[in-house]
Amino acid sequence: MFTTMHSFLRPLALLMILVAGCSKPPDVVKPGVPGARIEDETITFAKDSPQLSTLRTVVVGRERDSYVRINGRISWDDSRTSRVTSPVAGRVIELRVMPGAHVRKGDVLALLSSPEFGQFQADARKSETDLALAERATNRARELHGAGVIPLKELQSAEADLERARTERQRTAAREKAYGSGRIVDQQFRLLAPVSGTIVDRRINVGQEVRPDQASDQPLFTISDPRRLWVSLDIPEVLSKEIEVGEQVRISVPALPGEVFDATVEYVADYIDPQARTIKARASVLNDKRRLKAEMFVTADVTIAPSKALLVPATALYLQGDKHYGFIEEAPGSFTRREFKAEEASLGFMRVVRGAIAGENIVADGALLLQQMLNAKATAPKTEQDGKGTAKP
Repeated sequence: MFTTMHSFLRPLALLMILVAGCSKPPDVVKPGVPGARIEDETITFAKDSPQLSTLRTVVVGRERDSYVRINGRISWDDSRTSRVTSPVAGRVIELRVMPGAHVRKGDVLALLSSPEFGQFQADARKSETDLALAERATNRARELHGAGVIPLKELQSAEADLERARTERQRTAAREKAYGSGRIVDQQFRLLAPVSGTIVDRRINVGQEVRPDQASDQPLFTISDPRRLWVSLDIPEVLSKEIEVGEQVRISVPALPGEVFDATVEYVADYIDPQARTIKARASVLNDKRRLKAEMFVTADVTIAPSKALLVPATALYLQGDKHYGFIEEAPGSFTRREFKAEEASLGFMRVVRGAIAGENIVADGALLLQQMLNAKATAPKTEQDGKGTAKP
């Protein structure tokens, strides 16, 4: 019986071993992730790919006008300003004008008692007398020489004295014309207005002693036309190409909030301040309502005209070596890498000179992720691809 049972179990055991050897564990089902198809430098995602949610595109647009703000200061228009000082020493005995008064060229501003000017007056009167005396002496010498009374030598001496007297009279007359004088020696020098305008500043009082060697930055009177002012601007070196003569700038003053004044650039220096690294420029502004005041601090908005370049976010481009790259969305879900020639623009943007077309969509967020996918494709071993872009072992 044992032999019979053994004979029955043996084939059964062999069958179970054979069945066990032919069976294999079931495949583990993993959640599927829609893949991406990579062809050359183009990456195409399936419509339901979750990776699309990590990509953000923007439209490539043209650069717009922008403004840069520059500090400046208002000053008098020097082409319409005269700073009056005294050409002679003396003491102020009378003031004829007050600040704010309008004067015409030649009006008397002040009277000075000046011994120095008195000497000028005396010299002028003496030169007149000497010239008249020399003329009479010369005429008499000519008559006497003609009658044979005096030799030629004496006539020539008289003529020489006449010429010296005439020259001295010309000198004193020129000084009279420059300083002014009267027929009497009164030592009163009249300080005259050299131009027409408004007395915008006065630093002189009765009894004050004045001298010609006083500092030129402390004039006795300042005459100007407040209806037109200058704006001195300090242009940063990096903005030197943005400022040109004839350009319009917009002036605003902290003391006059909300008010804007148009000014025109009239001068741009040909040198850079070596310490501040700025360029001096000057603009003129009309001030008919007299709202602006000299020495006010201002800010000037200078328009930077757009170039022919296009503007994209700085995150859309990345460097590989010395070249800029980015990804253009050729079709929904399809992105192609492209080389760009670009330069830095305003904060957060790049100016694309070549490689982009206005209106295209460029990847602003996620460009590095797409580049990593290209890198992984380039470094992966060659495998047989199925029709969906997934690799087979």
